[in-house]
Amino acid sequence: MTLDIFGRNIIQFVVLIVLQVLIINNINIGAWGITPFFFILFILLLPFNTPNWVLIVTAFLLGIVVDVFSDTLGLNASAAVMMAFARPLVLNAISLRETYDTAMYPKVHYFGLEWFLKYSLSLTFIHQLMYYLVDAWSFSAIFIVLMKAILGTLITTIFIVLSQFLIFRK
Repeated sequence: MTLDIFGRNIIQFVVLIVLQVLIINNINIGAWGITPFFFILFILLLPFNTPNWVLIVTAFLLGIVVDVFSDTLGLNASAAVMMAFARPLVLNAISLRETYDTAMYPKVHYFGLEWFLKYSLSLTFIHQLMYYLVDAWSFSAIFIVLMKAILGTLITTIFIVLSQFLIFRK
């Protein structure tokens, strides 16, 4: 990783945290007050060749920083780590190794909207399900947890896909 790419990733890391904490955390959609988790875009957009340990450590740091500023006691950290852990599995499930260069980034521009939707919906659902399961800390409200996870996934994915067309173009 060159210094230019590393610097760009640090700036993206900070900007996504600031956006999440100062703006997006104040958005509550629907009766259950679903908040989009836009900061997970950082994990989604890391290059394919990012080592798994770097994915997990980065996800933890990202999640714990958002937790500190959001007063959510590790919910984001645990969900982000689960998402980072599942990322290689999801990539193997939806892609053939021959279809992408390992140094590339998983973006709409490179792989198309259909592929990016599969990728982002899968990982966002894993994040949301973990977040709401840990939040509920019980399987007794599994219907509510599933509904929140599905709604949160849809809302977060809309934000993420829109960012691909508005911010992260080529």
